[in-house]
Amino acid sequence: MASAGGIGILASGGVDPRMSTDAGRPRPIIPQERLLHDPAVTFDEYRYYAERTRAEEEEAAKLPGPKKGILQIIFPPKNGPSVVRVNSGNSPPGGEDEKRGTSTSGNTNLARRDLRLTITDEEWTNASRAMRTATWAACFYLITTDVLGPFGIGFAIGTLGWGPGIGLFTAFGLAAGYGGYLLWMTFLGLDSYEFPLRNYGDLAFRIYGTIPRYFVNVLQSVQLLCSVGLIVISNGQALSQVSKFRLCYAVCCLIWAICGFAIGQVRTLQRFGWLANLAIWINLITMFISMGVISHSPPNYGVAAFGSAGATTVPADVTPVNGVFPAVKHYAGLPDPSSLVGSINGLMQGVYAYGGAQLFIEFMAEMRRPRDFIKAMWSAQAFIYLMYMFYGLFCYGYQGQYVYSLAYLGVSPYGWQTVGNMLAVLSGIIAAALYGNIGIKVLYNNVLMDIFAAPPLTTKPGKILWAVIVPVYWSIAYIVAAAIPDFFGLVSVVAAFCAVQFTYSFPPILALGFLIHKGAMQDGEGFDPATGATVHHDSGPRRWLRGFLRGPWYFSVLNVVHAGAALATAGLGAYAAITGMIAAFKQPQVNAFSCHSPLDSS
Repeated sequence: MASAGGIGILASGGVDPRMSTDAGRPRPIIPQERLLHDPAVTFDEYRYYAERTRAEEEEAAKLPGPKKGILQIIFPPKNGPSVVRVNSGNSPPGGEDEKRGTSTSGNTNLARRDLRLTITDEEWTNASRAMRTATWAACFYLITTDVLGPFGIGFAIGTLGWGPGIGLFTAFGLAAGYGGYLLWMTFLGLDSYEFPLRNYGDLAFRIYGTIPRYFVNVLQSVQLLCSVGLIVISNGQALSQVSKFRLCYAVCCLIWAICGFAIGQVRTLQRFGWLANLAIWINLITMFISMGVISHSPPNYGVAAFGSAGATTVPADVTPVNGVFPAVKHYAGLPDPSSLVGSINGLMQGVYAYGGAQLFIEFMAEMRRPRDFIKAMWSAQAFIYLMYMFYGLFCYGYQGQYVYSLAYLGVSPYGWQTVGNMLAVLSGIIAAALYGNIGIKVLYNNVLMDIFAAPPLTTKPGKILWAVIVPVYWSIAYIVAAAIPDFFGLVSVVAAFCAVQFTYSFPPILALGFLIHKGAMQDGEGFDPATGATVHHDSGPRRWLRGFLRGPWYFSVLNVVHAGAALATAGLGAYAAITGMIAAFKQPQVNAFSCHSPLDSS
């Protein structure tokens, strides 16, 4: 029996029974004859085609290409060339198909199995190559846009103190980088032109099977939808504050949902590179402006009781006595060791700060050379860590216990609050567009193409369908976010159950399964492309143990420990988030269908 794409992957072995015949002789089933998510494709078959694809990418990298200046790296173009280099045979070399990076399959609905049977092997792989246009520089900006959110770091350090704050942020930064490395390693081992990996759920499917794929896709979809809705609502609150609450709150939120209709029309991540670049510069400008104002003005005492580090840990530190607020103070350790919820909330800020790995698979899926992702990832993580630490320590150093949960709102002059609000709004809507882009692709690839045979996004019908889906998706995100009272509390719960998993828990779990599969291989086993057979000499726990020990074993043990620690951290985050949400619901809540802004205390 062939090892299939389910939990039974780790236990089965034999020969794939699904064979077609050619003049009475068995012949292997070619990739385009498979279902989009076919459980009969074995791990070994994925590995075989992945190794062949990586070899082709290495050969392509040796070919001379256009030289890039420093400006092209800093400001990646909207359109990047695909990796298509095989002429389909139906157009002359250098013709329009080749120039555009497409083939004669470009207008074929590859989601329909009956139509896939009419295209050649070259056209099948070229269709996959045509989707890969993003460079490592574009991915650097995408990762940084996804993860860079430094405005809560000063608050987090304020709830933890100097020592724990620096130590935990450093530890979580390294853990997030390690998780990104594990995703990169498993992606390279299982992605190919014949069987392209499209999203996080696809990776779970190829290692553990169908049910884990559904589980991961649902979690990712919930998180991305909530992330889009959160940014729409937070931008609406910022706009209502800037308007001094004269503009109806519901309209303030609706404006940003409508903006998403337009900006969400960007389909490819390479085209998103310039927007991501813009978002990074906006965030940096916001940081520099707020640091300049913080260093030359007192803290915003008026909001200290609502969202400052002191209000979360030691309320007496931000409570005025005879109308005079306490002096700025700092803590070397935890401000209040007995305040478990307050400390955990600060800890979660460090966890969530790096929680962007849920998009890493989608980034690699659109890269011309996925092997370069590791360069983009570590560069982005180093940049993010330095920005987080410098900004967070600066804000805490000047404002101490008064440092606000959004640092640019912790400045006292109203004019600079407004500047920070509007700049953050612009970068926020770009980040929301990125989340929406990936969220729609998860929906498109796993529901519309898989179940309803929707056309690929590279075809004209697919582009039209995308244009229709974007406003529907953003409308749903807005309605869900607007209808739920204390939506930010709900997002904290979702983040604990989702964000932590994609960055810290799932990568070591996926890598462990990958290493067990790979380490269990013996001489004479594997996939034979000539016959389409996958042969294993044994199965079950004995095979799993051999794979675990040959992983190598210390790497496997490290992944088990890492996954266990991540799950425990997620549990702590869920406890703190749920506790905070229960407390919030004891007070009347305002949703975004009201004209009254929740920030307006009048």
